[in-house]
Amino acid sequence: MSTVGRVVAALEAAYPPELAESWDAIGLVCGDPIEDVRRVLFCVDPTESTVDEAMEIGAQMIVAHHPLLLRGVHGVPANTPKGSLVHKLIRAGIALYCAHTNADSAFPGVSDALAQAIGLSVLAPLSPKEPPLGLGRIGELPEPEPLETFVQRVADALPETAWGVRAAGDPQRPIRTVAVCGGSGDSLLAEATAAGVDAYVTADLRHHVSGEHIDSAPDAPALVDVSHWASEWPWCDQAAGVVRAAFGGNVETHTSIRRTDPWTLRAARTGRTAR
Repeated sequence: MSTVGRVVAALEAAYPPELAESWDAIGLVCGDPIEDVRRVLFCVDPTESTVDEAMEIGAQMIVAHHPLLLRGVHGVPANTPKGSLVHKLIRAGIALYCAHTNADSAFPGVSDALAQAIGLSVLAPLSPKEPPLGLGRIGELPEPEPLETFVQRVADALPETAWGVRAAGDPQRPIRTVAVCGGSGDSLLAEATAAGVDAYVTADLRHHVSGEHIDSAPDAPALVDVSHWASEWPWCDQAAGVVRAAFGGNVETHTSIRRTDPWTLRAARTGRTAR
């Protein structure tokens, strides 16, 4: 029988804690390392919805990408949103482990999973620590395709969200080389430009930063902006594969089917539009 501690060890071999940024909060949030584990749920966000999902499938452990307690706390009383989740997890006997920026920089990591989902062959990290480690990835499509076709490729590869997929650039621009960064990636725009790629896929791109980027040079990479949650969701299957490889049939792995992206509605104005 596998245990919480053994599952954590397998995950930390794949996503070494020393790769995490200094501000991050990774590791075992709650749970006893000696407790048995037969079923694990993998998700992006540790929320009430995913905790409920873990309870419904009878999981003894949740592996999440985002930390539950990223900022320092002095207590977890049950009458606070995050404290109530900690109490719920403990009462249900469910351990919670979080792999965040260590999974971002690992190889393979979060951006490798995003690149694979889109159909890219990974060539190198976008912001290397010590290759092949580092943030983001540079990849290549089998054949060039117009930006509008590539944007549809991205939309078809990721789970649907109200945010959708949007792009900045000439719809007919040929796209072959692509940089990707799971999660918020506008801090790596300069690296994507320096890499000379045709397009950059990431999440949470801001108005002014994106506009200045597109105006900076005629050959600046086209931008493809997706939901933060959707950009990191492919990692769940990758992490589940780590556990399957370590424990085989002794541990069942489940990727969460709950959409924890915070945006739930999208509307477009009917009639006259701005030009």
